[in-house]
Amino acid sequence: MSTKPLSVTELSAYIKSLLDSDGVLSQLCVCGELSNYKVHSSGHHYFTLKDDGAVINAVMFRSDASRLRFRPEGGMKVILYGRVSSFPKSGQYQIYVSQMQPDGVGALYVAFEQLKNQLLKEGLFAKELKKPLPRYPRRVALVTSPTGAAVRDMIRILNRRFPACEVLVCPVRVQGEGAAQEIAAMLGYVDSHRLADVIITGRGGGSIEDLWAFNEEVVARAIFACKTPVISAVGHEPDVTISDFVADVRAATPSNAAELAVCDAAELRVGLRNVQNRITRIAMQQISERRAKLDAIASKRILSSPYEYLNERNLLLSILEQRINSALSRLLAEKRKQYAALSASLDALSPLKVLARGYSMVQGPSGVVKSAGDIARGDRLSVRFADGKAECVVQAVEKEEK
Repeated sequence: MSTKPLSVTELSAYIKSLLDSDGVLSQLCVCGELSNYKVHSSGHHYFTLKDDGAVINAVMFRSDASRLRFRPEGGMKVILYGRVSSFPKSGQYQIYVSQMQPDGVGALYVAFEQLKNQLLKEGLFAKELKKPLPRYPRRVALVTSPTGAAVRDMIRILNRRFPACEVLVCPVRVQGEGAAQEIAAMLGYVDSHRLADVIITGRGGGSIEDLWAFNEEVVARAIFACKTPVISAVGHEPDVTISDFVADVRAATPSNAAELAVCDAAELRVGLRNVQNRITRIAMQQISERRAKLDAIASKRILSSPYEYLNERNLLLSILEQRINSALSRLLAEKRKQYAALSASLDALSPLKVLARGYSMVQGPSGVVKSAGDIARGDRLSVRFADGKAECVVQAVEKEEK
């Protein structure tokens, strides 16, 4: 066999040239299921695409992957656009993907749901974190496009409803490449410099692609980071964006946002007049009551005749004196009755009463003699009777046996 052998490099290059020159493989559209999806630190995406019968490797370079509207995950069914070629270093063929979209569902819808679920889990939609709007803001900042009907409507409504409020237009792009970054940067600037009491961010209606800047994660996190209350006013009533969930208040339209941001000066004036009338009515009622009370006091005799006051007080003193004397008399009688009862009790217990019945009391040198054993022959005793006493000398002592 005279054919010159090919080197491995030459063979790989030949195979690659065949694949690159094939009309079908150079402009390919293929569907399948993602598997082993990995994002390298370089920004390139590596994965495999499979179905029930086969598996093929695929790569999506960083420049193409940056245009993805959703986050690819393993198990997701997708449609890929690209070309099939080989990588000579490894000798493997693979799909070089330029575009990717979910199979059966729009990429923007998938991206919306993915980001919404992620931010929901992080707590960016929590109701308890929503800040209330100030009732009387001194300045409202409009972070929106400086041209178009939406900004004109908001300015007109704000000036009509509450002329005392200053309107600050903060111009940004609201669609297209880099619009989300502009919106987020302006929100941060207005908030950090305390340029307004309320921020309205949004735009007029449009397609989902037109409104997409307000579905970007960078805008959602910028709204959440604001210490200033933020109203999201994107599109029309049916339009819902991620910004609506994160903002402190969601308005159906930009015009509705302007109405929510400030109170109606006309209604405020009516309210103030009602308060003024109520205060006047209450004041007049109190004046009338005080005048009636003053007239009642002025009609008293004490003011026309001061001596009448002294006479009334003298009469009161006389009545109090009688009450005190009467109370003292009752108290004294009660005490006398108690004294008599106690005296009778003491008298009944008196030793003299016992002596009056024929008994006597014998006292020796050591006191009252209670026993024959307490005295001895020759002791001098004093015998007490009811009507006197006698001094005696003991001649003999006899004890009785018990």
